[in-house]
Amino acid sequence: MRRRGCTLAGLILAGALLGAPAGGAPQNESQAPPAKPEAQAVEQILREQEEVLRGQGFSYDPQGRRDPFQSLWERVPVRPGPRPKGIAGMLVSEIDLVGVVRDPSGGDVAFVIGSDNKGYFLRAGDQVYDATVIAVDPSAGAVTFRQYVEDPRLIKPYRDVVKRLAPLEEMGNE
Repeated sequence: MRRRGCTLAGLILAGALLGAPAGGAPQNESQAPPAKPEAQAVEQILREQEEVLRGQGFSYDPQGRRDPFQSLWERVPVRPGPRPKGIAGMLVSEIDLVGVVRDPSGGDVAFVIGSDNKGYFLRAGDQVYDATVIAVDPSAGAVTFRQYVEDPRLIKPYRDVVKRLAPLEEMGNE
């Protein structure tokens, strides 16, 4: 008798732990109380995590954060559409200074070669894709560009990039 009482108590305890009613009859899903909104949110999150683990339904939304794989030094402003043709569509890093000329009528002029292997003349105030020419110095053989960057390490929102003429030894015998 004692053994039967222990077995019955064990079955009742096991049923309670498994969620079955004490009578042993299974409960219908339709009779279950409605889930709370918090429980529904938790279930939704768990379903989404399972989908991600299976490789389904994954998408990344940066929500205004920067791309972690893009260089902080070479930050190109994002403009809609394709880049313009000519010098207006070239980055400062794509331009090589070839010569600087003093023009008595209109100031100093820089002669540059673009990434398309064509020559262009730049004056102070001219714009390229990511910068503006702020100075042309024929005595130093240099052109200064003001490049606007989004670098959190800089105090100023811009940096000045100076392109200098290569010494004659480096140019070779062309």
